[in-house]
Amino acid sequence: MSALQPRVVVLGSINMDLVARVPRIPRPGETLSGQTLTYIPGGKGANQAVAACRLGAQVQMLGRLGDDAFAATLRAGLTANGVETTGVMTTPATASGVAWISVSEDGQNAITVIPGANGAVSIADVAGWEPWLNSADVLLLQLEVPPETVAAAIAVAQRLGVRVVLDAAPIPTTLLPAACWNVDLFSPNQTETEQLLGQPVETLAQAADAAQRLLERGPRQVVIKLGKLGAWVAGRELKPQHVPPFLVTPVDTTAAGDAFTAALAVEWARGLPLPDACLWACAAGAVATLTAGAQPAMPTREQVVRLLSQQRP
Repeated sequence: MSALQPRVVVLGSINMDLVARVPRIPRPGETLSGQTLTYIPGGKGANQAVAACRLGAQVQMLGRLGDDAFAATLRAGLTANGVETTGVMTTPATASGVAWISVSEDGQNAITVIPGANGAVSIADVAGWEPWLNSADVLLLQLEVPPETVAAAIAVAQRLGVRVVLDAAPIPTTLLPAACWNVDLFSPNQTETEQLLGQPVETLAQAADAAQRLLERGPRQVVIKLGKLGAWVAGRELKPQHVPPFLVTPVDTTAAGDAFTAALAVEWARGLPLPDACLWACAAGAVATLTAGAQPAMPTREQVVRLLSQQRP
């Protein structure tokens, strides 16, 4: 592993985001007039791959695109950001993944994801990707591809001695496979933690209790993304601690979690202790809220360093 440029392999979703700017998030049954509709490359996997590149890692994307009009644009967007795409396959007669995102004037969002080709990422694909997995310092995963495929990738990474970071989003409607708990670093946000445990996570005390309960399910370390509260870090051999947030005025929070997780994986792969890597992650997530869209908002290393110097001298 190079401390200057760790190798991060991202296995996950690649979407075209259709982003509607609206006065506020509509209530059920309500029709609102929006201001604009834009097409922006996204997908949790692709977002994190782009962020990891901008933060200084060498990144290989693994996943699937359809054979529709969006596919070439999505692949070109990854390549333009420095992401290696030789592991991204085409699924015939299938649409690429799409996300419909409503963004309100105060920066909040509501997202509907249509998996498309992401849903075709298979256990057989994982076997073919083993050479790339074998080269990784860290494997970064999310749950916008089939959970059984994620579980298979975890098993291969563990056999190869590669550390695994799982961004537990979105939580599947079925039970999370046991392998998804048995990872080096498990990182849900507040809502996902509440879904997994069936308990509120609205205060630091509740986050501390939730992190301990998550650890009991199998992961070696846990980072809970707490939004405006920052993050909570815990581990089997790590003193639990709160990492405070960075103070910014958000424009769009759509991909803040993706920037956070990418920075967490990159800095942890560089060799930083997990709490220090989490500080970088909080800064990266904050920077991402200052720009509209998903991949366009992914921060550069220089932007994160600047915010760190301004608020953590």
